Amino acid sequence: MKLRYAADRRSVFVVILYFVVAALSYYYFPSTWYGILLVFAANAYLSFTCAVIIHNTIHAPIFKSKAWNKFFQIVLSFTYGHSVSAFVSGHNFSHHKYTQTERDSIRTSKMRFKWNFLNQLLFFFVVAPAVVRDENAFAKLMFKEKPKWFWQYILELVLVLSVKISLIVLNPLAGIFVLVLPHLYAVWGILGTNYWQHDGCDEKHPYNHTRNFTNPFLNYLAFNNGFHSAHHDKPNLHWSLLPAYHKEHIEPYIHPNLNRDSLLTYLIETLIYPGKRLDYLGNPLVLEGKEKDADWLSNLELNQHDKDLGVEI
Repeated sequence: MKLRYAADRRSVFVVILYFVVAALSYYYFPSTWYGILLVFAANAYLSFTCAVIIHNTIHAPIFKSKAWNKFFQIVLSFTYGHSVSAFVSGHNFSHHKYTQTERDSIRTSKMRFKWNFLNQLLFFFVVAPAVVRDENAFAKLMFKEKPKWFWQYILELVLVLSVKISLIVLNPLAGIFVLVLPHLYAVWGILGTNYWQHDGCDEKHPYNHTRNFTNPFLNYLAFNNGFHSAHHDKPNLHWSLLPAYHKEHIEPYIHPNLNRDSLLTYLIETLIYPGKRLDYLGNPLVLEGKEKDADWLSNLELNQHDKDLGVEI
């Protein structure tokens, strides 16, 4: 069970911590409202952090062994409440290859609320139907083209849903606040990052297509996912190498407005006060007429993109 990078010892530790906290929360589920709130908050935070680890893992599997990578994706699926392999279709193939275009199912131009706070808050709910649609279509394609990937996806899905439903039936209240709501928060959060990482950027520019947040403490908690331009430039680069890559290959060329320090300050400015939806140059964001999702599956050449399939097969 050898890791490809020693930094992923922390990834494994966080995953183990998630299961410890979730198990204790479920078994010793509190009876007071503040205890329930604390249980939800702890599990939601850890589930979201595991969602970040999932994002990293589908780009760069952490073990040298293919068998261990397959097993780890099953384990990670329990932290997220859904198949990890399902993350691959909308993220690796749609978002990364066609960022912010009609073939990107999670492009931020779908959000049209005048109050920018609602664009961030409801982003997940607006893009979710397209994500589910693409997941199902991709799974059907993989059943024919890459059956090993398909059965890994099915195994993750069946195991997670079976255990999750069983635990909810045994203790509905604990199931809701330890599993259902934290998992919903995790998927809402990980998809919602797309909004503040890309909205108002220039998808046609080689560097200015993505916003970065370079605060060291934030990136420690988020496994360097604040260095999002570097990740888009080299999606399969391990997360521990992103800061150095950003420093050398991104920072000298990207517009300085897209290198932010504080995520919290940015969110307050963008969503609360003054709460204006601006492009990265500070101008009011002008959106063209609503466009339909374009097909990205029909021309997909899977054999050229094996490294993007998440688990090694």
